Amino acid sequence: MTVIGVIGAGVMGVGVAQNLAQTGHDVVLVDQDEKILGDALATIARNTRMSRLMGGPALDPDEVLARVTTAVGAAGAAKCDLVIENVTENWEVKREVYETLDAECGPDTVFVVNTSAIPITKVAAVTGRPDKVVGVHFMNPVPAKPAVELIPGFHTSPETVQRTRDLLTAMGKKSIDVKDSCGFVSNRVLMLTVNEAAYLVHEGVADAESVDEVFRSCFGHPMGPLETADLIGVDTILYSVEVLYEHYADSKYRPCPLLKQMTDAGLHGRKSGRGFYTYATN
Repeated sequence: MTVIGVIGAGVMGVGVAQNLAQTGHDVVLVDQDEKILGDALATIARNTRMSRLMGGPALDPDEVLARVTTAVGAAGAAKCDLVIENVTENWEVKREVYETLDAECGPDTVFVVNTSAIPITKVAAVTGRPDKVVGVHFMNPVPAKPAVELIPGFHTSPETVQRTRDLLTAMGKKSIDVKDSCGFVSNRVLMLTVNEAAYLVHEGVADAESVDEVFRSCFGHPMGPLETADLIGVDTILYSVEVLYEHYADSKYRPCPLLKQMTDAGLHGRKSGRGFYTYATN
C-alpha cells in the first residue's frame, strides 16, 4: 500500500491519521471543511510534540506532518489503496459516505469501517464491493492503544482481512478477531456500563466523581466509566447505545435521558471542553 485515505477529521480520524503517519505511511485526511482539516493538522502537530511526555515514542512533528495531506470531499480519496472511515456513529451519515466512496474509489480499494457498533455486513451492502469491506474498531486515543477489534463482514474475503491485518501490524496494533455482531465485544459490554453509570448520576445515586472513584479504587480501573465517556465523546456514547437498542430491541440498551440531554446541550466531553467533567479548552 502506498497511500491510505482517512475519512473524517474528528477525534478518531485524527488519531488514525497520526498513527499511520508516525509509522511511515502516506495519508490523505479527508473532511468536508477546511477549518476542521486545519485544526486536525494542528492537533497532530501538538500530539506528536507531546508524545514522549505522554509515555509514547519520541516523534518529529515535521516528519509526521510531511506524510499527511488533506482534501475536502470524498474525491480526495479516489486514488487511495485503502480507506479508513471514521465518521459519526449515525447510519444515515455512514451510508451516504460509503455510497460516495464506492463511486469515487477504484474497484480494488479496500474500505475499513471504524465503528463501535454498526454491523459491517450492513455497511458492505450499500457498496458494490462487499468482499472488500472490513471492520476495525480502533480504541481512543488511537496512537496509544495497542489492540483493535478486526471484524470481517459476511462477504469479506480472506485477502481483504489479511491485507488489513498486515496494515494494522505495521501500525503497531494487535488485531483481535471478532465476529460481525452489533457492538462486537468491547461495546456490547462497555456501552452498557457507561449507560448504567449515567443512570446512577441521572437518578441521584452518586455524582460522576463518586461513580468513577468506585471503579478506580475498588476494581483498579485506570479510568472510571464516566471519564471514559468524556474521552470517547458523550454524543458518540449515545449514538452507539441507540444503535444497540435499535438493533437488538432489548430494553437493557435503553439510552439514559441524561446522555440525550448532554448531547443536545453540546456537553460532549473532552472535545467540547465539558461533559461529566470540565476541561481546559486551550
